[in-house]
Amino acid sequence: MLIACGDALIDFVPTQNADGREAVMPAVGGSCLNVAIGMARLGAPTGFVGGVSTDLFGRMIADHAAASHVELSFATRSDHQTTLAFVRIVAGESHYAFYDAETATRNWSYRRGSIPFDKVEALHVGSTTLVNDQGAAETKALIADARASSTISFDPNCRPNLVKDKPAYLARMAGFAASADLIKMSDVDFAYLFGDEPYQQRASALLGQGTSLVVITRGNDGAVAWHAGAGQIEVAAPKIEVADTIGAGDSFQAALLFALHKQGRIARQTLKDIRADELRRALSFAANCAGLTCTRPGADPPWSFEVSWSL
Repeated sequence: MLIACGDALIDFVPTQNADGREAVMPAVGGSCLNVAIGMARLGAPTGFVGGVSTDLFGRMIADHAAASHVELSFATRSDHQTTLAFVRIVAGESHYAFYDAETATRNWSYRRGSIPFDKVEALHVGSTTLVNDQGAAETKALIADARASSTISFDPNCRPNLVKDKPAYLARMAGFAASADLIKMSDVDFAYLFGDEPYQQRASALLGQGTSLVVITRGNDGAVAWHAGAGQIEVAAPKIEVADTIGAGDSFQAALLFALHKQGRIARQTLKDIRADELRRALSFAANCAGLTCTRPGADPPWSFEVSWSL
């Protein structure tokens, strides 16, 4: 099984009403839930850990997860309200306004011993859940239990408008990176975390501390990855007509984890031993899945029947 831990929310994505004025429509989202949805739709047995409300929007989230075959038995259901995120597209980038005080995403707890990690190949963590103290603490406890047998995947998926103390946040992200076997971040995330530092310099530092694979996605410029054995690999982004980029990075992450799972390379030692040709195929698969997601509005990762790219 593959598991994603983190945020589940409702995105209000931009659209137009009948007379052409700006409007929004609700769509299930949340970076880590999107990753779970993406992995499950491609065919991996998948679970989600995090807070899901029992309110109207929480029921939308639960129904969406069930329809995509995501197991929610590890999630914390509560009557806290659902996190809401309003999205605007500015110069091709998605910008978010979050309504996240006292929500189910902020008020969840990891039930120690409740997850059979000997049956979990990989645990993915990241995004807005790690901004608040409780979410970060619960995720650290989850990783502590998982790390002995499960590969740890991390995507910071930074949301600067939620960060109140940047130095503390940077230190926290560094701590999660230190526990991760696979780190993926966008070029925008990289700039927020590391400024103008060269990609390769930071990737080398992360590999040196024990991470096996570092990936940076760069929108239309594709993705570049560094691996201690396979070296540096770049893959192109597909040529597509973009509806929006909401969920593109999550779809990439989901497809990469799924590809490694299908290749038999997701376990910690087998990920360390992956060949360059295998990694290139996995990254190309992920880039194409992200591209397909960009052709339709909202976070809508592809299903296996929509995918024709070979692994």
